[in-house]
Amino acid sequence: MKTHIILGLGFGDEGKGITTDYLCRQSETPLVVRFSGGHQAGHTVVNEMGTRHVFSSFGAGSLRGVPTYWSRFCTLSPIHYLNEWIALNEQGHTPRLYVDALSPITTPYDVFHNRSTEKENQHGSCGLGFGATIARQATPYKLHAQDLFYPQVFEQKLKAIASYYQQPTQNFINTPKFQQQLAAFKQAVENIKDTLQIVHENAFFKSATYSNLIFEGSQGILLDMDFGFFPNVTRCSTTAKNALTLMNANHLPVPEIYYITRAYQTRHGNGFLSNENFPLHYTANPNETNQYNPWQGHQRCSILDLDMINYALSCDRNYSAQAKKHLVVTCLDQLSGDIQASRDGIIDHYPDTSALLPQLAGSFETIIESRSECAVGMEVSWGGKKMDNRQLSKLAS
Repeated sequence: MKTHIILGLGFGDEGKGITTDYLCRQSETPLVVRFSGGHQAGHTVVNEMGTRHVFSSFGAGSLRGVPTYWSRFCTLSPIHYLNEWIALNEQGHTPRLYVDALSPITTPYDVFHNRSTEKENQHGSCGLGFGATIARQATPYKLHAQDLFYPQVFEQKLKAIASYYQQPTQNFINTPKFQQQLAAFKQAVENIKDTLQIVHENAFFKSATYSNLIFEGSQGILLDMDFGFFPNVTRCSTTAKNALTLMNANHLPVPEIYYITRAYQTRHGNGFLSNENFPLHYTANPNETNQYNPWQGHQRCSILDLDMINYALSCDRNYSAQAKKHLVVTCLDQLSGDIQASRDGIIDHYPDTSALLPQLAGSFETIIESRSECAVGMEVSWGGKKMDNRQLSKLAS
């Protein structure tokens, strides 16, 4: 058995979905393992036939028939799961999802609470209730995936969650829109029971016969709750921490890690983003997944920041120092192919972005380059000295 971990080096949207798809293409009997985040992820994959899907509640190998293990570190939203299962089914796919019995369930109470507080806090939430679910799950008001299959347990726990959110400021509970969502949620719970397979972690991995386990991360390390820029962080670990916890507990092999970055920086939502004061000349992807929404606003972009990438690598090194590492650079087709120096002329010319990236402090076995939506898989070896951010900040792509 081989294990792989896929991590984003930025604030999300790096290309974790196409990298998962890329590794699934090259693997025999693979299994995708989701180990962070939840249904708020948006991982875009386009296959050879041109089928395009944005994965949220399934692993990004599902277009290739690869099953997904949904770990206890990931939230599951019955409504979002059902809608995505129907969409994949209509495309001719029957996705398989093994859900850990202890996966937290997102309810309409969590979603509406998230949206009402985000209007005030403006932390950059995507408004799908992920953070609210994790916060509630840390209290006695828990709802696990296994509870959905016991009607009396489900009803009692849902009533308790209602009381948890029954505060003077939570005036959404009696609105018609919320009551409609609550009814849809209960119906979705009934509808998904035939397609969900509840499993228990130790027993599942002990009996697993997959030759390649591909651990698909969510968001990026710069949004990690321990290492990101508070308060504009996600309420989960986006490093290899959770994946390695699962691997160590179940005696899985030492992984190889694939770190993902676009050829430029992106951030969706409020918070720190370096190099925004320098011009970025690029061709926007007309099929960009992360579009405007009322909670995060527009996606922001800036030129790549090697200090931030080195910082993300340093954060992950706290858990994964011994792992073999690879670097994946996506969206190279969106840049012109030339990087010209500005002002002091410290660097006159680099033929493409990948010529800069080998200057990172990390020790990578390979660099994999890709276009915006398809991991084409050109691998190159590298070596070179570190370039500091003072030099990079002189560049405009």
